[in-house]
Amino acid sequence: MLDERLPVGVDSLRRAAWAGLTDSAPRAALLGLHARVEGIASTALDDPALVQVWGPRYSVYVVAADDLATFTLGRLPDSGRTRARAFDLADRLHVVLDGLQMRDSDVAAALGEDGYVLKYAALTGTIAIKWEGARAPIVWTVPRPTIETAEATRELARRFLRVLGPGDPAAFACWAGIGAAKAAQVFAELEPELVPVRTPLGEARLLAADEEAARDPAAPGTGVRLLPSGDSYTLGVTLAERALLVPNEKQRNELWTPRVWPGALLVDGEIVGTWRRAKRLLTIDTWKKLPAAARDAVVAEADTLPLPDPGEGMAVHWN
Repeated sequence: MLDERLPVGVDSLRRAAWAGLTDSAPRAALLGLHARVEGIASTALDDPALVQVWGPRYSVYVVAADDLATFTLGRLPDSGRTRARAFDLADRLHVVLDGLQMRDSDVAAALGEDGYVLKYAALTGTIAIKWEGARAPIVWTVPRPTIETAEATRELARRFLRVLGPGDPAAFACWAGIGAAKAAQVFAELEPELVPVRTPLGEARLLAADEEAARDPAAPGTGVRLLPSGDSYTLGVTLAERALLVPNEKQRNELWTPRVWPGALLVDGEIVGTWRRAKRLLTIDTWKKLPAAARDAVVAEADTLPLPDPGEGMAVHWN
């Protein structure tokens, strides 16, 4: 999907967000869509086919509206304090909001809670948000999901395996932010749908439906993409996965920093550097010398980024 963009449309938006698009860095999800779908405008996240949620690891995610329960209810513990807290908060939120939309800080104050605890209510699948980075998220309630919790978790694992796999229960638990026992249980339940595979990192599981595609020889990557911070292509759940993607330790430390991660520069299927943006200035740190044609392609890609900032074009500074 990173070699050739999908045609614009609802189906393409859902496919691009199949494992969710992280949006904890403002507009990261928008740039993730732009990397995968044609014709993405700066207002694309307002499309009713998409919704923001507190998703895996309570991070802000953009998912297909029809998939809200998968990324929220699918992470709900089967029992215990977190589950009880989630339903208690959700019930109280429904009373306070009464069909309205409010800043999470205002809702938290009305409930006598710290703002961050509202993220637990999202586990019930009845909370949606809108966050643009500059201010506190807006929160509202949605109808209770009709899908069972167990099936939501199984579907979440399928999404993980298709986009971030092959994997195992430990990697799934780390990505989803769920307990190890729950992750092991869901993999056991999915066993009839899985096939064992041997990867450079050891034994793992793959969706049987994806086996044929996995066996096809991979075509050489082509084109240029400016992947945003936390993109699913570079997320790297484990340190070993990151080392497989970027073998050089110094370069790994530049991409996966202790603070906000930069974006990744992908050229012909290889991560060749990092990038950061300040308004209409894009600063790129490359890890190797790029030919003139590749540099021109990067500049052209930068000019197409769907930014809400006024102005046209992008100034590119190379380090």
